[in-house]
Amino acid sequence: QVQLVESGGGLVQAGGSLRLDCAASGRSLSSYRVGWFCQAPGKEREFVAVINRSGDSTYYSDSVKGRFTISRDNARNTVYLQMNSLRPEDSAVYYCAISRSWSTGPAEFGSWGQGTQVTVSS
Repeated sequence: QVQLVESGGGLVQAGGSLRLDCAASGRSLSSYRVGWFCQAPGKEREFVAVINRSGDSTYYSDSVKGRFTISRDNARNTVYLQMNSLRPEDSAVYYCAISRSWSTGPAEFGSWGQGTQVTVSS
């Protein structure tokens, strides 16, 4: 069983940066693809980025491509989301989760963390 804990969220001005961490315990993350998702109030959970097991393949939503970078350190059992050039519309709760398939649908992911709030002021 993998438990995930997100951290690193906060309040930042538009144009600023944050780095989110997704730390795993219980089992090694290296066996799983890991995704980041976001959910704003009143909206469905949306795909942000996913990374493969070794970290050499990534995929992003169009809305964050070129601004966000997903990476992982399997030795630290942690996945990161570097968020640059943040916009007010990026404000949401951000979650990480694991999957054994190369998918962007939330239904294909599990072991969701509790989320970390990101708020971008204009």
